[in-house]
Amino acid sequence: MASWFYASEGKQQGPFPEGQFRDLVAQGIVRPDTLVWTEGMAGWQKAAEIPGLVRGGAAPPMMPAGGYAHAGGYDGAGGGSLSVDFGILEFTWRSIVLLIGMIFVLPAPWVFVWYTQWIVSCVNVPGRPNLSFTGNAMTLVPWFFGFIVLAIAISFIGSEILSNLLFIVQIVLYWLLIKWMVANLASNGQPLGLSFTGSIWAYIGWSLLFAVSVITIIGWAWVAAAQMRWFCRSVEGTRREIVFKGSGLDILWRGIVAVVLCSFIIPIPWVYRWIMNWFASQTELAPRGSL
Repeated sequence: MASWFYASEGKQQGPFPEGQFRDLVAQGIVRPDTLVWTEGMAGWQKAAEIPGLVRGGAAPPMMPAGGYAHAGGYDGAGGGSLSVDFGILEFTWRSIVLLIGMIFVLPAPWVFVWYTQWIVSCVNVPGRPNLSFTGNAMTLVPWFFGFIVLAIAISFIGSEILSNLLFIVQIVLYWLLIKWMVANLASNGQPLGLSFTGSIWAYIGWSLLFAVSVITIIGWAWVAAAQMRWFCRSVEGTRREIVFKGSGLDILWRGIVAVVLCSFIIPIPWVYRWIMNWFASQTELAPRGSL
């Protein structure tokens, strides 16, 4: 079978078997203007010029003598939805290890980073192949153990005011965690340069609103959808807009189905993958100004 290569951000990617390469085309990772090559071709060409591969395109630019091409100015500015793909068995054993690590407390930062690295690698982003997470567990150590010490101290004092303060501290730590995780996303081993710019006050406000909305039984779903849209708008450093298209009603009925199915324990991995795939499919990347 033929092995294919493509150029992305000035780097050669591959080789990919024919079937996997066509999956990359279908996912939008290899676009009509992406430069590709396989054995038998005289030189690099745009994917659109390969009969039966993709549609559209124009004449390719001249190739440098170095053996591979810069991707004709392609910077991942196309659009498309995210997707998630992982095996049920792998998810199950990794989740069990994560749970055990959290129960024993001490290994929690390292297990969390290990799990995050895996789950991020399962996310497919149009135009950003080989997504990865590069964060170091040592960054979490002072936050994690500092919070535990504070929680133990407050439990001994038994003050309601201090307990509320602990809740606020927990929200702040979640906000810092989000900023840290977004900043440590990479593609093909290169940092994406993303940043989360949502303010701490906005995050506290959304968290409190969500807590209050739970009282309404169903209102939490609409708050969750609105918070997701805010979160996507707050990610900067990309030429594409990140848009969440899901509605509160979509989240509500899926949440009810998930709770019912998870009560039977065994379906949990399938439910988790189903929910993640839906959230990913509702998260789209679009050229700025196109919406």
